[in-house]
Amino acid sequence: MPSGKVYIIGAGCGTADYLTLRAYKLLQQAEVLVYDALVDPAIIALRAATCETCFVGKRGGQPSIKQPEIDRLLVQYCQQGKQVIRLKTGDPFIFGRTTTEIQALKAANCQFEVIPGISSVLAAPLLAAIPLTDRVLSRSFTVVSAHAPDELDWETLAAVDTLVILMGGRTLPTIIDRLLSHSKSAQTAVAIIQWAGQPQQQIWTGILADIVFQTKGEKLSPCVIVIGEVVRLREFLVPDDATNPTHSHNPAFDEEI
Repeated sequence: MPSGKVYIIGAGCGTADYLTLRAYKLLQQAEVLVYDALVDPAIIALRAATCETCFVGKRGGQPSIKQPEIDRLLVQYCQQGKQVIRLKTGDPFIFGRTTTEIQALKAANCQFEVIPGISSVLAAPLLAAIPLTDRVLSRSFTVVSAHAPDELDWETLAAVDTLVILMGGRTLPTIIDRLLSHSKSAQTAVAIIQWAGQPQQQIWTGILADIVFQTKGEKLSPCVIVIGEVVRLREFLVPDDATNPTHSHNPAFDEEI
């Protein structure tokens, strides 16, 4: 039996346009594709006609295959001598469970390789014309997951120049409350980028004081939240022909920097 191998691949952020060339080539050669919920269907369509597919979910608030079962599937297919792709959104090592999958593969003596992808941490702000660093406004940025907000060090996070938050759509009120309670200015600029890199991308901009009101009733996930004064630079950097909807209702946000 030929030797199997698992390629853990980052699908990038958004459409197939942001897929790496290495990932594209491997997709066309794969015999099995195990993929997550938010992967663009156009990327799935790049596989060979004979490639077996296995959808495993992995989206917050919706039914998904449990991680130990995903680990078992990868090992099982690899031991059958298959060329397997484990396709994840963004980059495999950014808030994914790649570590447990690698541990399972290593324990079973399965060959594997990890292929990087473009993370929404970097791509979403860029696609919204928001630089994460600036010589004056932001010397650094910090990235967190808000999946479990009570476990985060909000005192430290409130002091950083620019805060990038993943998985925060459902906990936005809690995020804002924690920052304000740790002396973050209510006038701090905020952007919420939903479906970054997709045709349905939407962007909300405002300040800590009003962003919850602006997005009331909206289903924000999946989104990337950027908190910091660099958000105000978007006004000067967004392309003139930008077509994605942007929502902003705060007069103070439009003040000159």
